[in-house]
Amino acid sequence: MDLTMNKNILRKAAALIEALGYIQRFNEKIVVVKLGGSFMDSRKEFRKVLTDIVFMHAVGMRPVVVHGGGKAITQAMKEAGLQAQFVLGRRYTDDRTLAIAEHVLVNDINAFIVATIGELGAQAMPLHSLGSAVLFAEKLYLSDESNPRIDIGRVGQITRVNAALLRALTAADYIPVIAPIALDTAGGKLNVNADTAAGFVAAACQAEKMVLVSDTHGIRANKDDPASLVRSVTRGDIEKLIAAGNIGEGMLPKVEACFIALDGGVQKTHIIDGRFPHALLLEIYSDRGVGTEIVRS
Repeated sequence: MDLTMNKNILRKAAALIEALGYIQRFNEKIVVVKLGGSFMDSRKEFRKVLTDIVFMHAVGMRPVVVHGGGKAITQAMKEAGLQAQFVLGRRYTDDRTLAIAEHVLVNDINAFIVATIGELGAQAMPLHSLGSAVLFAEKLYLSDESNPRIDIGRVGQITRVNAALLRALTAADYIPVIAPIALDTAGGKLNVNADTAAGFVAAACQAEKMVLVSDTHGIRANKDDPASLVRSVTRGDIEKLIAAGNIGEGMLPKVEACFIALDGGVQKTHIIDGRFPHALLLEIYSDRGVGTEIVRS
């Protein structure tokens, strides 16, 4: 065995030993993973991230998956001849838009995730508005200085999560896969923000962690400088970054989702880039990680 090969083998062994402590610590702990971003556009890259989730499950974690699908919904609307409309930065959702969003989220993305997890050797349970829903919401209104009640269509804010069902499924060795369409009290359907949904799911399940897998490596001290990635921040740190203008509109829903989870008792939340190979495993099972962790204090 040559020296180079020997070093590579020792490096792999060291990584496994480093992971051991985390595997033991997180055994049978619920971890909510929210999937969203451009890596989902490639089935090959998407499958790699799902492989990491199946690994987590195989070594004793209890992952719960929440997924988005904004880009795919926008493309489906374009193909249907619909132009996306936005109100105060939020997509306006009429009945036709909701029907398209539901079809894409449930029949395309959710179905792909469930089927792929099955192919990789684990059992997944689809949870959505066309089957067993676990998200419940009321209609969301926005406000500004001139109007305290701005209608944005069939969009909801979550009021309840069926955490008992999620805990029962994870205890039975299933990976729940949640699409972000919620039901209201009358049985109507409302589109909800997937990041926000993940925050409420993590809080309701008293998850150990929540990881938002997206298109960004994490939070930057200077939003224009990729080298200024911050590895660990508190809520107070984030509030200062927002005040300084270093956390913009694209990141705000993610940090707000992290606050929801942390306020609900989750120990740590993370924001990582799904385009980075095995980012999910490196963030959870290594000392340094590859993204930003957000902690309560």
